[in-house]
Amino acid sequence: MAAADVVPSLPTPPPAAGGPRTAPSGRRRGRPSPSERRERNAALRFISPWIVGFLVFTAWPIVYSAYLSFTDYDVINDPTFVGLDNYREMAQDPKVALSLWNTLVYTVVQVPLYTVVGLALALLLNQAGRSAGFFRTAFFIPKMTPPVAVGVLLLLLFNGQYGVVNQVLSWFGIQGPSWTTDQAWIKPGLVLISLWTVGSAVIILLAALRNVPNDLYDAARVDGAGFWRRTRAVTVPMISGALFFVVVINTIAGFQMFTEAYSAYFGAGNSTYRNDAALFYVIYLFQEGFQELHMGYASALAWLLFVVIMLVTLVQLLVSRRLVYYEGEQR
Repeated sequence: MAAADVVPSLPTPPPAAGGPRTAPSGRRRGRPSPSERRERNAALRFISPWIVGFLVFTAWPIVYSAYLSFTDYDVINDPTFVGLDNYREMAQDPKVALSLWNTLVYTVVQVPLYTVVGLALALLLNQAGRSAGFFRTAFFIPKMTPPVAVGVLLLLLFNGQYGVVNQVLSWFGIQGPSWTTDQAWIKPGLVLISLWTVGSAVIILLAALRNVPNDLYDAARVDGAGFWRRTRAVTVPMISGALFFVVVINTIAGFQMFTEAYSAYFGAGNSTYRNDAALFYVIYLFQEGFQELHMGYASALAWLLFVVIMLVTLVQLLVSRRLVYYEGEQR
């Protein structure tokens, strides 16, 4: 075929300025169509129970507690506005400082231990193969235990005379301390009993471990990295997002520690403030609000706790920018 017989195909020219255009959509830009409005209204109807519940049971109590924090309110009589008197009283109340210190010490010790134990168990489960499903369930079941039962379990396991923990220590010639009566050992006992519910952290971290690419481990083995080197250089950075989530959630839970300590040390038959080492901040807030009926003062205590948790979480978020790696994020 001659070259002259080949007719090149030319691109179709664009339509002229006055040529035909696409037909208009029939509605103005930005105005939803009738079908879109129906879908939006249906969605609002479906979520309306949640919206009502949030406004009634969350938003309104938050706003009202902020108002009560500036009042003297005993639940029976009408609130009396007192300005900043509740906050001035908090600054002079020694039990506020004591409960904040107990809560801070508990959180600083419990959160790292809880995270490390959860990561260690998750690493073991990641190597378990087919039996991982059984152990995953076994680790998570204790999480379903009611917190009040965990407080009773604390008294049974850590009793200084006949507790299981001290009996096991005696097998190795170690005389166990008085976990539930010695002021120096009350918080360590509470920290150890908190590991009863470590299964939730195990499940989260195990899911993160399953998503780590095997290619990274293969490359590390080729470079001669051992288990600890691979864990530090590959595993921890790749699951740092899940680790950060576990740390933040457990930090907030640590500052809100209440049920286990209250049921063990301040329940029926226990005198008020008998165990100062177990007087956590939320316990003191509960006593002021629901036992002493100082609801205005308790509301001020609640707002102080909110500010403390918010500041601590903000610091954690700022630190996470340097320590947490998210796959696909450009730095």
